[in-house]
Amino acid sequence: MSLNFPNPVRSFDAGRSCVSFWGSDASLEIAFQIEIDALRRLGAEPGEAQMLATFDSHRDAILSAAAAAYGRHKGSYHRLTVADIGGKA
Repeated sequence: MSLNFPNPVRSFDAGRSCVSFWGSDASLEIAFQIEIDALRRLGAEPGEAQMLATFDSHRDAILSAAAAAYGRHKGSYHRLTVADIGGKA
């Protein structure tokens, strides 16, 4: 089975400077975080609501970057950076 994202839940974590979300590979849960700087590169303004809105509007690109990161290393945790999203706007 391959990585998929059946759960649309995402959460803002100011302490860790990221938005967290989860995927699954068979019965394994895979935790992902995307750094606030990466979301800013995608056009996010400061604030929780704006970060989550940017995540939602770029969800497909973020999930593609998450799948690529998971494909390179099938770990249970991945943190996406500006480099992972390629600076796409």
